[in-house]
Amino acid sequence: MTPSRPYLMRALNEWILDNHCTPYVLVDAGIQGVQVPQDYVNNGQIVLNVSPSAVQNLLINQDGLSFSARFGGVPMEVYVPIVAILAIYARENGQGMVFGSEAGAPDPNQPPEPPKPDDEPPKKSSGRPSLSVVK
Repeated sequence: MTPSRPYLMRALNEWILDNHCTPYVLVDAGIQGVQVPQDYVNNGQIVLNVSPSAVQNLLINQDGLSFSARFGGVPMEVYVPIVAILAIYARENGQGMVFGSEAGAPDPNQPPEPPKPDDEPPKKSSGRPSLSVVK
């Protein structure tokens, strides 16, 4: 299955906005691919305000979160891989969600596995239903 984090991010962002609060996203700035203003990183993390009044062109998809914003008056394109998002919460009351390691999500500290040769038979997972042809 695909990771649930992007779906939860979109839903929680909408929920926070519907309740007239400000969505904040906590990011691990040390993960490869994170493009955030380094001047605002503290202890390897950064908190981003992703409310419509603070950002433009917010996109949350399977790969990550991206938007345009100004930091200290300087325009910047921000990109955060989905695995680098640690939490989303409302600034006003702290309600939201902290993300842990999720089954099926890539480990941000390991390089991706090389593809396996085609001559290996697919591995069956135990305990899962399967279909077979009956003649």
